Amino acid sequence: MEFQTKIILLSFVMTVVLAFIIIPILKKLKIGQIERVEGPQSHLKKQGTPTMGGIIMIIVIILVGAVMFIDYARSIDAGEKQVAQNLLPIIAVTVGFGVIGLIDDLKKLIGKNTEGLKPSYKMLGLLIVSVGFSLYLTEVMHFEPQIYIPFADVYFTFPVWLYVPFVVLVFLATTNAINLTDGIDGLSTSVTTIILTCLTIISVIFGIKEVTVFGSILIGTCLGFLLFNLYPAKVMMGDTGSLLLGGAIAGIAIYLKMPLLLLIIALVPILETLSVIIQVAYFKKTGNRIFKMAPLHHHFELSGWKENKIVSVFSIVTLICCALGLMVI
Repeated sequence: MEFQTKIILLSFVMTVVLAFIIIPILKKLKIGQIERVEGPQSHLKKQGTPTMGGIIMIIVIILVGAVMFIDYARSIDAGEKQVAQNLLPIIAVTVGFGVIGLIDDLKKLIGKNTEGLKPSYKMLGLLIVSVGFSLYLTEVMHFEPQIYIPFADVYFTFPVWLYVPFVVLVFLATTNAINLTDGIDGLSTSVTTIILTCLTIISVIFGIKEVTVFGSILIGTCLGFLLFNLYPAKVMMGDTGSLLLGGAIAGIAIYLKMPLLLLIIALVPILETLSVIIQVAYFKKTGNRIFKMAPLHHHFELSGWKENKIVSVFSIVTLICCALGLMVI
């Protein structure tokens, strides 16, 4: 437990220090949030708030990840050396998704709109990273293509030709869900920190040290970022951060062979996604809306809930779901 705490503290401190350096730079370069005109009118005051803060997360993950890799690689113990090697694909897939988000954010800023990358280009990038990750696991690490079935307490083994598309689906669904959750100050960061903590606890239970190390890095990074992201936010994570966190959650869940557990512990992002799907489908069919606005957090916002209340309630729901998730493994 001591070494996890040290990693969390190191990541936390480095994130805070970098935030104090990078946020003023983002302000100076006028890299500000561009709000959707069709979004809540109250959000227009956030126009210009420094965005693309996910770059802080990328830097911290790379730096602290490199420190941990070197530390374990230097060990004379073969098992410790293997931990160093196993860290690489998890770090790479997380940073890979973050870079796609960074390109998307830069595209929005250059074009001065909320469009960003063309959906086909973004999808191509996500496919390349997720397919690369799944093939590295199966072909290089000789990873058993299995998933754990909650409640049944059994593992299901995929044929490789089916496992790769399944992994891609998990990545696409998770990154999209976390991206949709990132709509008000501190919401996505708070919810994902709790989910990542749950997954890290599972890695401790099953003795998967590389995930414990990486999960600790992410927890410390998210907590540090949250200091600047809570209402009123001093910085937004942008797609750089939301895609990075979505990729991290999916990557860790797949590595733990527990992506189906996300159906329980990531209930809030799932509900956010479903609210959008339901809203669009119902509107196309009837011309009416079920929710005042989608994703779901905007519905509560327009119903009179303050942003801090939404973040608190959604975080508590996530905490309860994570507790349930830990009970069923």
